[in-house]
Amino acid sequence: MLLMKLETEEKFAFIQLAQYIAKIDGEYGPKEREIVNEYCTEMGIENVEIDKDQFILEDNLQIFMTKESQKIAMLSLMVLIHIDDKFGIYEHKTIAKIALKFDFTEKEIHHFSMWGKIGAALYEQALLLTQD
Repeated sequence: MLLMKLETEEKFAFIQLAQYIAKIDGEYGPKEREIVNEYCTEMGIENVEIDKDQFILEDNLQIFMTKESQKIAMLSLMVLIHIDDKFGIYEHKTIAKIALKFDFTEKEIHHFSMWGKIGAALYEQALLLTQD
């Protein structure tokens, strides 16, 4: 829903960022893959796998120019992070780098994280409710 508000270039940058975050802990699990695929469907773009070792976080973050697009990216990343109930050290460090670049306060990151937990839980519940 919110990802549709991103500009085209931001959409492609976001999906790369999402894959990077999902792969950062060495486990790109089925729940994370499903969320990334959902994001692609929502934005109407193809899911092209990135090579985590070739990804340059700082270059990617430059693409998100407005505060609105930065907030949309962070909110969506938090759902992805919380979907597997593992918010590990590598994810924490990466989110801290993003927060610094986007000039988000610790309080804002906490709010984004809480929203991500709720979003992930609602997504899981929706899947259960729609199964036959």
